[in-house]
Amino acid sequence: MATAHDQLTFQDPVTRFAEISPPKQHQEEPGLDAELKPKADRGEETYRGTGRLKGRKALITGGDSGIGAAVAIAFAREGADVAIGYLPAEEEDAQHVKSIIEAEGRTCVLIAEDLSTKDACEKLVAEAVEGLGGLDALVNNAGKQISVENFEDLSDEQVVETFDVNIIAMFRICQAALPHLSPGSTIVNSTSIQAYSPSDHLIDYASTKAAINNFTKGLSQSLAPKGIRVNAVAPGPVWTPLQVSDGQPKDKLPEFGKNTPLGRAGQPTEMAPCYVFLTSPESSYVVGETLNANGGQVSP
Repeated sequence: MATAHDQLTFQDPVTRFAEISPPKQHQEEPGLDAELKPKADRGEETYRGTGRLKGRKALITGGDSGIGAAVAIAFAREGADVAIGYLPAEEEDAQHVKSIIEAEGRTCVLIAEDLSTKDACEKLVAEAVEGLGGLDALVNNAGKQISVENFEDLSDEQVVETFDVNIIAMFRICQAALPHLSPGSTIVNSTSIQAYSPSDHLIDYASTKAAINNFTKGLSQSLAPKGIRVNAVAPGPVWTPLQVSDGQPKDKLPEFGKNTPLGRAGQPTEMAPCYVFLTSPESSYVVGETLNANGGQVSP
């Protein structure tokens, strides 16, 4: 599976992936990788597995596209069976990721659910456990991000929806998953650089990401004595459908990610090793950590 640009090859991080200048574009929420211009690298040809998650059974929310898809592909290449939670409108992307996972000889369970309700969160976990024959890894990655230029125009409906999907769903999914998690199991939550450096047009989204950091640290203290480790990954600007489905102002898309010290946006596959590390036994003494993967932007 190795290529000249896989994640194990010595290379310059500035030029590992080309600097992109995405054209102004729009997709209806939630957006599809299949329609993203330019295409994002989710590791289809660039992630090489080494067996670090052999035999694991993982549920990944938002695993159809962007960072979630890259994590799903990486987990499969590392030997895990994977259940993917996604919205019904994302079926095309989900089927594509499933085909990649199954080509690796791994099981892929697709579960279309809107995580804004308690019933859906519980159903997601139940179907993942049934389809995988158990559960020992959970990646809470699904998220809602809608840019609103003026705070006074931020609707109450959007605030509630963003909190429901981004943080309240994490409480519900973790509670539903906990009875199935044994010592050695892991939970990894997706937060963001926005938790530390919030943009004025993403106040609701950034607030949920700060809450996820706190949730991660609190839950890690609760579950560590049970042998269940909880950590988080905080990506910086990563090129995904989230950005073109109103996640960023359209006129800012051509410069997306260029303000980082590396001078470019990240690709989803560059995030995947963080999730692999925090899920694998090699990080057994890492608990309550937020691993920042943001191209050099300063964060705590």
